[in-house]
Amino acid sequence: MKTLRPSGGYRNTASFQTATLIYDATYQFCEKFVDLRSRTLDQMIQAARSSRQHIAEGSRAAATSSQTELRLVNVARSSLEELLLDYEDYLRHHGLAQWFLSSAEARAVREVPRRFKRDRTDQSDLTDRERWGLYAHWLEHERAEVRANAVICLIHQANYLLDRQIAALEAAFVDEGGYSEQLATARLAERERQRAEPGRQPTPAGEIPSCPKCGKPMVLRTAKAGKKAGKQFWGCTGYPKCKEVVPV
Repeated sequence: MKTLRPSGGYRNTASFQTATLIYDATYQFCEKFVDLRSRTLDQMIQAARSSRQHIAEGSRAAATSSQTELRLVNVARSSLEELLLDYEDYLRHHGLAQWFLSSAEARAVREVPRRFKRDRTDQSDLTDRERWGLYAHWLEHERAEVRANAVICLIHQANYLLDRQIAALEAAFVDEGGYSEQLATARLAERERQRAEPGRQPTPAGEIPSCPKCGKPMVLRTAKAGKKAGKQFWGCTGYPKCKEVVPV
């Protein structure tokens, strides 16, 4: 059955794949370098897992709620920011250097996807294990400083991808509306199609009024704020270009 809005497919997104790398790397980092009795261990692993899980949940929620999708992706972004601070704290507390973004070491990690694409067309074709292998030089290093800095580079990459995703979701919500608005528009379009079918009895006049300003069909909406909050009214389907309303 065709749905109004696509959902799922998160396993092939760069953000989810990078979040998976971060989660696996954090799990191994904590096992090797963080005190097993420390609260920091649980916090770091949970933050890494939270980001990955919320990217997946946001993708699945896209089918029915753009607001829920946006909220979950923002949670994923926030979890990565929390994890970034944990890694920075670890380096600082242990007297280890953090790589500058412009350093040769940081650039080498960031350029892995670019170097890989020169040999293959699409990194999303890799398994999780194969993708790990591209970063194994850093993520399996004996020194905590190298591992932590490499994960920090991956977090910056994931944050960049999620920031772009959030901006795109916000723009789509402004331009296309949420799921309920798209559902109402699709319902009206189907009614118009049925009206136009040859030999079909016309819909009774007055069932759905036409916009007195632009002539487009109206849609029944409910005021969410102000003195008329909770009351229904007819709004033009041409909104936001046409903001005409008609009382019920």
